[in-house]
Amino acid sequence: MKQGFRQSMAWLHTWTGLLVGWLLLLIFMGGTSSYYKQEISRWMRPELPTTHVDSATALASAERFLRHHAADAVSWNITLPDARTQAIEMYWMNPPAPEGAPARRPYGQATVDPRSGETVAARETRGGEFLYRLHFDLHYIPVVWARYIVGFCAMFMLVAIITGVITHKKIFKDFFTFRPGKGQRSWLDFHNVSAVLALPYHAMITYTGIVTLVFMYLPWAISARYPGNEMQYYAEAANRIQDAGPAAGTPATMLPLKELLARAATEWPGVDIGTVSVANPGDAHATVDFGARPDALSSIAPSLRYDAVSGRLLERSAPPGAATQTFGTLYGLHMARFADPALRLLFFGCGLLGCLMVASGAVLWAQKERPKHLKAGRIGFGLRLVDSLNIGAVAGLPIAFAAYFWGNRLLPVGIDGRAELEQNVFFWAWAAALLAAFVWPRRVMWAWQLYVGAAMFVGTPVVNALTTGIHLGVTIPAGLWSLAGVDLVCLGLGLCLAVAARRVQRWQPPLPASQRKARPQPAAAKDVPRVEESA
Repeated sequence: MKQGFRQSMAWLHTWTGLLVGWLLLLIFMGGTSSYYKQEISRWMRPELPTTHVDSATALASAERFLRHHAADAVSWNITLPDARTQAIEMYWMNPPAPEGAPARRPYGQATVDPRSGETVAARETRGGEFLYRLHFDLHYIPVVWARYIVGFCAMFMLVAIITGVITHKKIFKDFFTFRPGKGQRSWLDFHNVSAVLALPYHAMITYTGIVTLVFMYLPWAISARYPGNEMQYYAEAANRIQDAGPAAGTPATMLPLKELLARAATEWPGVDIGTVSVANPGDAHATVDFGARPDALSSIAPSLRYDAVSGRLLERSAPPGAATQTFGTLYGLHMARFADPALRLLFFGCGLLGCLMVASGAVLWAQKERPKHLKAGRIGFGLRLVDSLNIGAVAGLPIAFAAYFWGNRLLPVGIDGRAELEQNVFFWAWAAALLAAFVWPRRVMWAWQLYVGAAMFVGTPVVNALTTGIHLGVTIPAGLWSLAGVDLVCLGLGLCLAVAARRVQRWQPPLPASQRKARPQPAAAKDVPRVEESA
């Protein structure tokens, strides 16, 4: 090996980071925003109720609604409200339509006010779920292929992290070193600081991200142990109670779900029950499953099953084994559902540092390559391509995220296919930013796109106030702080983008050493290397 081990790792670090860097940035941005998926979903449906009620009241309202609107359903599934979500979400499975009758949808769903038990006429949107799914399902391509692509990127990211640690001889010194205004040196310092400051988080989130889909990437052991019945493995791995049996075909009166909830609370003292599932409602074989809210470190949540007619406890999930608990803990670390507000904010901040790390790494490569191209007298295709992708991803993705929020507020509420249209707005905005970057990959394009992103994020609270009447200048009820929180974060992100745009606009390339000695004052424009002609 002509180069030393560390130099070889530097080469590997550079290319594993660069080749997937732009897609990694999308993954990091979508994943980071997912820490506040519920708050974003709440913001994007301002019609939802703002007051929180106890679980027993909410469950009674849900049961009343389902008995009226889905009495003949095969099953009911209810998600109870919590401190972050004030509405009841439910869906039910419909039986097949009788022969000769018009076809009916296989399932129904509703969002219900827990106080009144009535449907909430909220706008159609995927809310934070779109951003959550975006970071591992992508969009417009088959889900299986998307997850393979994301897994490939995550593996490259893990290699980049490991080789980055090997490459840095002074990793602890880099934690405290940042020299602004030094061109390429400043970019390297910024990349090092953003990487080292949250290094444990970067390693954890990348590794656990791969683990969440490990059964998809390595399915052969499951196929060998459970031939033709892979779903049994997933049920056992998730420590789930077996599916309920078939209906008896004999009508029976069920106990009120509120009463069964009280029995489950006695059986589970101190456990926060989040989901209720009823199989064969109104039948002699009706059963009710209660699931704990997955707010512990492990994502493996226990469950109880009751006979809905007699109220007898039928089954409870067994304590998970070591392997199941290990997988559940790794999965739970990645999802961070256990995090309290302070820890969730820390995860969010580390995620933003991850975005900055990926973005600065891609920009740093272009900064290192540019002097070679300037010396040759022309900007080559490779550098021009990287410059365009850097602008379209680093500066263009914030425009797309802000456009998604604007679309939620500005699209007509009753329009057909509204949720899909909101998602299309995201990609239309990103495509416009990418197209502009490829047409004119210059430094001024950086500033323009950063300014557009800043204006859109700062304008998000304004658009929210104009369309909903809820703004930061009024006294905000407790239930509306999720809306105010999204507005405040958008405002902060917009101000950061504006500062970055201003610095890009005012930045002047440093003079070569020979010119600095001969002329300590700023050189004339004709003497400055035309670095600004490219991004």
